[in-house]
Amino acid sequence: MTLLALDWLLIIEKLVLIAIIVFASLGIALYTTFAERKVAAVLQDRPGPERAGPFGLFQPFADGLKLIMKEEIIPNSSSKALFVLGPGLAMTAALMTCAVIPWGASVQLFGRTIDLQIADVNIGILYIFGVVSLGVYGIMIGGWASNNKFSLMAALRGASQAISYELAMGIALIALLMTTGSLSLKTIVEQQMAPGHLWNIAYQPLGFLLFFICAMAECNRTPFDLPEAENELNFGYHQEYSSMKLGFYLFSEYVNMIMSSAVMASLYFGGYDIPFFNEALLPQNIAALVGVGALLIKIVIFIFIFMWIRWTIPRFRYDQLMNLGWKSLIPLALVNMLITGAWILAKL
Repeated sequence: MTLLALDWLLIIEKLVLIAIIVFASLGIALYTTFAERKVAAVLQDRPGPERAGPFGLFQPFADGLKLIMKEEIIPNSSSKALFVLGPGLAMTAALMTCAVIPWGASVQLFGRTIDLQIADVNIGILYIFGVVSLGVYGIMIGGWASNNKFSLMAALRGASQAISYELAMGIALIALLMTTGSLSLKTIVEQQMAPGHLWNIAYQPLGFLLFFICAMAECNRTPFDLPEAENELNFGYHQEYSSMKLGFYLFSEYVNMIMSSAVMASLYFGGYDIPFFNEALLPQNIAALVGVGALLIKIVIFIFIFMWIRWTIPRFRYDQLMNLGWKSLIPLALVNMLITGAWILAKL
């Protein structure tokens, strides 16, 4: 087989993998909205959605159909091109994160070895930070293009919040990188799967806690949802949006939550590693599928924790949000980095 034919096969494999991961992520995000309403109902002692289909299972489709059928309104005073670009950029940035996440071990199909990762780049964590930063532009563009003072104020809140918490997240990750010596998510996962090596949560418990708090802030989840503070800013940065443009903004939040959960599972909880089980005992393809299932279970657990926190903890005031980021999380992240450095030197 010629080199050109091999290249085309590789491209086709990657396109199929991209389609599977993107549609699976969107499907999970669709039912995450349903799960959130059910979790909120359980915590508030009420039934939750139960009329659309058996047990309310068709409720996400009813919500999506409602958004699609609503009238699309673009304010006359808005910057129309940017108004349309904002929600598309937010959704695109949310989905781009999945490119460097290792979803499982490689599989053998049609005599070819296929990695369940779109791109194994050696700077995967830097790529994630870059993509996450792009998501802020979706918020800023949407808030500014709406030509609404409340939307603009909410967008400014979102940008300052993201900048503040990305610093603490980055410093917490530096400590993890000092212990792993790699920026590749696949390498980090494989290190945690090596015999005699524990998951990184055992080496970086404080770093994980800092990363988790910052991930909630990056996803604009309660108690860090200041850009969407309805009681202060009417409806937040997407106040002027309707129909599927509003749906993209709301949906991108759930996609971000899923991708954040996948990143945390990969960095600190072994990714697709199955605890207390030797995957080598299974056939290669079966082991890969079981690994994908293990990663999905870890993602679901993180999503539940996100929801649990949202419906039990009240929203911070804006000054409390900034004080937590600059006066608590960043100093703790720096201390964690110094302790990690001292621990590494002590081992030498």
